[in-house]
Amino acid sequence: MINVQQLSGGYDGKKVVDDLSFSVEKGKITGIIGPNGSGKTTLMKMINGMLPFQSGEVLIKGKPISSYSAKELARMIAVLPQHAESSFDFTVREAVALGRYPFYKGLLKHSTPRDDEVVQNSMEFTGVEEFADKSIQLLSGGERQRVLLAKALAQEPKILLLDEPTNHLDLAYQMKLMDLLKDWVEGCQLTVVAILHDLNIASLYCDQVLLLDKGKMKAIGKPGDIMDSRMLQSVYKTNLSRQEHPQKAKPLIALVPRHQDERKDLSEIVLEATPETMIFRSPFSLKTMSSAVIGGGYQWANTFVNRHVDKNYNVNDAQKEFEDYLSSLSINPNDTVGMMTAARLQDAGMVSVDEKGVKLLVASTVGTGNAVDAGRSWERKDQPMPIGTINIWIFMEGRLSDEAFVQAMMTATEAKAGALRDYGIKDPVTGTPATGTSTDSVCIASTQNGKEMRYAGTITPAGKAIGKAVYQTVGIAIKNYRKRMLQP
Repeated sequence: MINVQQLSGGYDGKKVVDDLSFSVEKGKITGIIGPNGSGKTTLMKMINGMLPFQSGEVLIKGKPISSYSAKELARMIAVLPQHAESSFDFTVREAVALGRYPFYKGLLKHSTPRDDEVVQNSMEFTGVEEFADKSIQLLSGGERQRVLLAKALAQEPKILLLDEPTNHLDLAYQMKLMDLLKDWVEGCQLTVVAILHDLNIASLYCDQVLLLDKGKMKAIGKPGDIMDSRMLQSVYKTNLSRQEHPQKAKPLIALVPRHQDERKDLSEIVLEATPETMIFRSPFSLKTMSSAVIGGGYQWANTFVNRHVDKNYNVNDAQKEFEDYLSSLSINPNDTVGMMTAARLQDAGMVSVDEKGVKLLVASTVGTGNAVDAGRSWERKDQPMPIGTINIWIFMEGRLSDEAFVQAMMTATEAKAGALRDYGIKDPVTGTPATGTSTDSVCIASTQNGKEMRYAGTITPAGKAIGKAVYQTVGIAIKNYRKRMLQP
């Protein structure tokens, strides 16, 4: 649809855009990103014919843009500029109707029923029909932005050029606008080129992203390829971190402040223990990965609750019941990782490790009533299981990568299985050594401060410390349980 060939240009003889070549496919959204002064708006003006270029060419549907008349371009290309002020006191409907002007016929340029229908549909599409008869001078910046988009859509263009379309829009309308554009692109084969400052909007909605740096093309491709933290850092000159979207196969970019938190020491974590709860409280937040009832997955937390429940505990919504329980203790569930167990908390094993640059605090509670051999669990029939849960808490100092979190959980699980084997815990159904129970939970909590830990596999320094501490705490909990059971 659009083919840019060795394009260069700027203002007053100064080259702002230098030797750019790329193509834009029909029915796709192409995002242009880059820091201020990188040439985004200049490029857009050359693509829409507003700014002459010094060299190169812009082809629209295979023809040079210079070969089109102004009216032909207006029927093909609609533009939503970054700043569009109106000194005329138009109503919203009148402003949107201006988008139909290239299609008016006759000496007096009257609208037709078809024109009126398109205007109405454009207002409904952008959510501005509710103030159709209101003056655009009385609208907020976000409302005016939506009116200008409705005007552009009323042109029924083949190509829509947008300069910061989400500017002035609140979060809800940013998402609504981009969702609607995506629907129109897919339904009407509209071709969209948009300048975007929000890297995450570009990642979520664009089929192709062009990254500019000082007027030159740094890269072009799919968002997953362009949203590379190292490449973006080299262009934007700021610290960035790439994460994956929790529901879409799209990367998200997070800003990383230069300010570093003060030293976070595990010795500041305080344990409050009662027969019903073990509560670890931290004065700072830790990044966590867990399989817990509350706070499962990745999150940040400063409170960690291991709760004892009766062996007959059975509720329809355990998460909601647990959240209510935490609230009754004046604990915010949003800052908490919470697990439940029928095991006695006084049997818990706890070990501190500080060696070879690795500092850990590990606690385990062990109930083995429903011990299972994971490798043989498929032999079990669907039947009620006796109560039994192993909960493991691992607090670490250091900066763990995502893969280190996963490896730490694997290492902890393997160490737990080794302890159960050595203490003779067996699956009552298969008679083979148990590897855990059917309801086990593990929490890895890292200060994300200090020494970088890229890996935490079994033979790394971090992995060795985790394996040793988990093995010891599970063993201590088993011995404490057995000792208590022998007491008269």
